[in-house]
Amino acid sequence: MFRANDKHNQETMLDSRQWMNSRVVKKLEKSWAPIFYENVFRKVDEEPFAVLYGTTGRPNFPVNILLSLEYIKHMKNCTDIEILDSFYFDYQINYAVGIRSLGELNLAERTLNYFRERIYQYSIENPESCDLLFEQFINLLHIFTENTGVSLEEQRTDTTLFMSNIKKSGRMSLAYDVLVQAVNAIPEEKRTDALTKVLEPNFKTDILYRTRQQDGDSKLTQLLSLCEKALHILEAQPDMLDSEEVQITRRFLTEQSISDEQSAKLVPKPNKEISPNSLQSAYDTDATFRRKGTVSQSGYVLEISETCSKDNDVQFITDYAVESNTVSDVEILTGRMEEIRRNTNCTDMYVDGGFHSKDVYDAAKDAGMEIHLTNMSGTEPRKNLPVTAFEIDPETNIIIKCPKSYTPTQAGVSNSQTTAHFPHESCAGCEFRVQCYSTKQKKDCVVRISLNSIKVSQQREAMKADRKENTSMRAGIEGTNSALKRKGQDKLKVRGKVKSTMISALKVTGQNISRFIKYMQGGYKPKAKNMPQQGITAHNFN
Repeated sequence: MFRANDKHNQETMLDSRQWMNSRVVKKLEKSWAPIFYENVFRKVDEEPFAVLYGTTGRPNFPVNILLSLEYIKHMKNCTDIEILDSFYFDYQINYAVGIRSLGELNLAERTLNYFRERIYQYSIENPESCDLLFEQFINLLHIFTENTGVSLEEQRTDTTLFMSNIKKSGRMSLAYDVLVQAVNAIPEEKRTDALTKVLEPNFKTDILYRTRQQDGDSKLTQLLSLCEKALHILEAQPDMLDSEEVQITRRFLTEQSISDEQSAKLVPKPNKEISPNSLQSAYDTDATFRRKGTVSQSGYVLEISETCSKDNDVQFITDYAVESNTVSDVEILTGRMEEIRRNTNCTDMYVDGGFHSKDVYDAAKDAGMEIHLTNMSGTEPRKNLPVTAFEIDPETNIIIKCPKSYTPTQAGVSNSQTTAHFPHESCAGCEFRVQCYSTKQKKDCVVRISLNSIKVSQQREAMKADRKENTSMRAGIEGTNSALKRKGQDKLKVRGKVKSTMISALKVTGQNISRFIKYMQGGYKPKAKNMPQQGITAHNFN
């Protein structure tokens, strides 16, 4: 049964501060704990979490305590055991979560696990409902920006690859993991002798560690054959048809093998025919493969946006999203633009060249935002004159003058291109004749330029003019990605997209909380504003 926790609003006669030295109490009041208590713990909205509990039975353990401990855990990058030890014996932790008597509450490790499991199950069963952790993230963001005077209008966006709790493995190792999982699902009495040997320690050693490079294909073929046999046995069990083992084994064989025309046996597909969306781990079916620059990884991609105004004393993360790492940066930002605008009223977004796309510009326009690029993808045209050398009406896209200031005899826009006609004598002796878009016709010379080329060229010129400023505004987000990875974002201890999104949400929120506490303790040098701050000692969680 759900019950909100407001016990912390009541004073207690057993307050541990009563027996503390007065100077110790003053140090406590200047620490991070009171800031966390007032601006995080007390601001947690417990009501949305009521859907996780029934209407009868024993009351739940306080949601605001559980969620606050999750935030602190990821701020400090510690384990469940470590945060529980701190909850039992660290008065700062107790103070931060509204407890004034040390040792007042007992919290079992399974209670933390059950809380996360409830959120996970709710997310799986209600994918269209509100994201409980994201709503808390936005709620705290607004509280932090209100207290610090941070402007949300200018933001920057970037993506970073990360792994879930899977190992980097080749096709052989993946085939072995799928096979073992399938064999374990087969009742012991229905396993063939060949499948029974799969579970013996020597089988793994012989297959994975004693295989010569030239024997790799034959060993992989052997594993594929065993997987096929295991699948046939599982499919013959009525209660196993929809099991995860059957689905994973079937998917693996479809993605990794083809049937040999002569023998009708399964043989490995060529490496180049394996899709990046193919199964990467027998234990995480959502993970995909992507190569980004010089980095190749199996897992997911995290998108984050954060404030970047130079007048802000501190910057906060304003948005996050986790996707399969085969989803492009353009797709992610296009899908998040409206959400970012709705939650933060962002007007200017600074991004790198990976986000350059018409779709991004269109989405930004629809959301009332302007995109600023540090560079652009694609190769800049060299053969022709830059489109910006022509004088073109910005409203109508009609060519007014050519680079030599000649006025066209006729000009207009049709079929997604702008067209202008010039007399032969105007173009005949022109120094730009070879580089010009002009084409000689019987009656005159005609210039045809696509409207998309005009738009791209204008974007390139604008980017060149503001490149230094745009780069300066965007660069800081690399530090945010690095800070998150130092706190465990590089490889999460969970598997699957939903769980990865949950843990990423807690880490991103924890990063914002760390920055807010540092700001309130005077850890950031004031810039344009002089906001009221608490305390004098900065405790760095970054």
